[in-house]
Amino acid sequence: MTREQADIVQSTWRAVLPVGDTFAELFYGRLFAVDPGLRRLFKDDMLEQGRNLTAMLSVAAANLARPEKITVALRQLGKRHVAYGVEPKDFRAVEDALMFALEHALIDVFTPEVKAAWQAAYALLSSTMLEAFTPTASRVAP
Repeated sequence: MTREQADIVQSTWRAVLPVGDTFAELFYGRLFAVDPGLRRLFKDDMLEQGRNLTAMLSVAAANLARPEKITVALRQLGKRHVAYGVEPKDFRAVEDALMFALEHALIDVFTPEVKAAWQAAYALLSSTMLEAFTPTASRVAP
């Protein structure tokens, strides 16, 4: 992820925040449409869940230029997702839902450049979270 892409994500995320609850509704609506089986992973109030999502994305967007500041938090988030029953394959549906919600929240400014920046951000964030899904034994050198 380049510094320019990090700046694009930060500036577009600031544009999403005023409609954060709507963004979250779009995100979860799309997520459950793409993979209805994922609904079973969410037992809490979806409004609160959506606010947790926007809070997490706010922290991530603010630190994309310095990902080392959030690496530990992302790995811990990955571990929590393992405990919730999330599988690595589920990250594709999350990316789809994220791009869908961003496209609809940002409307006219969701250009191919903005989409590419968000895809790069998602790749960075998800790859760090996915480290928690790799069994410890397979990470140990022989």
